[in-house]
Amino acid sequence: MQVHNLSNQNTLLNTFLSELRCVKIQKDAMRFRRNIERIGEILAYEMSKTLDYNSTNITTPLDTKSVFLPQKDIVICSILRAGLPLHNGILNYFDSAENAFISAYRHHKSNSDDFEILVEYAACPSLEGKTLILADPMLATGQSLALTYNALLQYGVPKKVHILSVIGAQQGVNYIDNKFPANTELWISDIDQTLNDKGYIVPGLGDAGDLAFGIKLQQ
Repeated sequence: MQVHNLSNQNTLLNTFLSELRCVKIQKDAMRFRRNIERIGEILAYEMSKTLDYNSTNITTPLDTKSVFLPQKDIVICSILRAGLPLHNGILNYFDSAENAFISAYRHHKSNSDDFEILVEYAACPSLEGKTLILADPMLATGQSLALTYNALLQYGVPKKVHILSVIGAQQGVNYIDNKFPANTELWISDIDQTLNDKGYIVPGLGDAGDLAFGIKLQQ
């Protein structure tokens, strides 16, 4: 798996990421969602440079112009619910992409810190021979991403997989490296080194789903 860690560059993305992490600024839910969306746009732009392109003739009012446009074979899949703002950012740049949605959540037994990842819902077009973009803002243990990909294979085998995340833990990156096809590419804003005993990224930013959409009851 090829990893593109955009934190290695000095770009405007670092401004949006710093606001997502900041305990004062992140309390503004609308701003939090918008910053994730903007990061999705930047990740999508960087990823677009690696896609397959075809030459197309465009007719202008004065003449014709040959331009190179990306192939229209993209499916964006977000992991509910935290992936929705990131999904929107990616979709802003891939207007004609197909869309998929899948649930993957931590099920805590008896409200304990122990959990299992459950995948219970999916809505997806055919993936056969297409380019799959998986949008998941927090790559913690990597288990939900791996289970999501396995669940999606019932809809066909994509020719290429791109994973777009805001923040990951090195442990999670290592985990999915062994669970996805070798030509998978990960596009990520930053990689932190540690997971705490509850499986949260440290320093991370907290629970992206709760910050974006409000606190949920544990099941």
